Amino acid sequence: MMISSKEQIITYFKSGIKLAKEFKIGVEHEKFLFNKNDNKRINYSKIKEMFNALMEFGWNPILEKKNIIGLNKKGKNITLEPGNQIELSGDKLNNIHEACAESQDYLFELRQVTKKLDINIVSAGFDPISKLHEVPNNPKERYELMTKDMPEGGTLSLDMMYRTCGTQINIDYQSENDFIKKFRIVNSIVPITIALFSNSSIVEKKNSSYLSYRSKVWQNTSRGGLPKIFFEELNFEKYANFIINFPILFINENNKYISGKKYVFKDFMEGKINEVENRLPNESDLSTHLSTIFTENRLKKYIEMRSMDTCGWDCLCAGPAFNTGILYGNVDETFDLVSKWEKDKIINAYLEVPQKGFNTQLMGKDLLYWASHLLNLSKKGLEERDILNKSRKNETIFLNHLQKIVDNKKTNADHMISKFSKNKDLKELYDE
Repeated sequence: MMISSKEQIITYFKSGIKLAKEFKIGVEHEKFLFNKNDNKRINYSKIKEMFNALMEFGWNPILEKKNIIGLNKKGKNITLEPGNQIELSGDKLNNIHEACAESQDYLFELRQVTKKLDINIVSAGFDPISKLHEVPNNPKERYELMTKDMPEGGTLSLDMMYRTCGTQINIDYQSENDFIKKFRIVNSIVPITIALFSNSSIVEKKNSSYLSYRSKVWQNTSRGGLPKIFFEELNFEKYANFIINFPILFINENNKYISGKKYVFKDFMEGKINEVENRLPNESDLSTHLSTIFTENRLKKYIEMRSMDTCGWDCLCAGPAFNTGILYGNVDETFDLVSKWEKDKIINAYLEVPQKGFNTQLMGKDLLYWASHLLNLSKKGLEERDILNKSRKNETIFLNHLQKIVDNKKTNADHMISKFSKNKDLKELYDE
């Protein structure tokens, strides 16, 4: 199908509508990998060794022009980020018990392989050790073009590509109205999400004076941020208008990547791009365009939430649980709360939170107050869902990590600052 009208894009979003009982949860998380012997990020030849070793666990190679650039197995993918960070894109799952089990299985396999190859894993939102010029790259073709074009639109774009790691959650909607509510919620709570999951305080082996330096970087990344339009009654048509008038990053034409920086998607829909012989975009071009818009949240045929720093294995299930409780278990009550917040105050909190964390103010209260409030709403939502594991426990068990953070007023970033500042030992930065 060739895409030439806004209606076709709206239909694309509508095709994501699901019955509530068919809602799924998708989790994606990234990790940094370092050589044990010299504390440097691993290069592409080490990645190839690692991928080969993972194939023994039943993973299959994903190739681009004979280069291995990822692995897949039963609905899951391991992909390669620009600086050889690896990302697990999980399967579409029914509940947090399943999502957490998936992560644990992956961790088990990853640990066997990294031990064998003398690789250390770092679960942080920003590379705590390397300078930008020290980070190796890989032969994935789109990254060459992005490395050239991205810095023009955002000063820290290359830091985003080569030195950040995040956790992402994908959730469904049951109607356009349900999308409107959920999208308003996820954009309104971005400052609280950043505060709760801040885990990137150490940069180039020093305290950066930020709790989430990753968020600071994403705020200065081309095509990123938290657009004001996201706080309006944003329906499928308005989102379609937003993406139609959004610049193109690249077009994949006959397995070659062509820079789109002179064009917006509307030009593509009107057959105005000479470099691709004025052809119209197909669904695959639309999908590429949607996934190269790097805002804090975005719409595909589901909603992607992208504001969390990567965190250690103890907290990995907490982000999915927190959002699932709110968005699948308690959407109306949460919407009533956030719809009273003013968009300028949310955006101001968003800009301040990477440095101020829980001390950031929003609507006359600090973010610790709102985090506690949202945690209770999430807990209530998960209790309402009441989905039990084999030990007859529901999904609220995965909120314990966040409850501790709120009770002690100390995030992962705070712990890392105090641990690392005491002795400057790089071992403190590595996963156990």
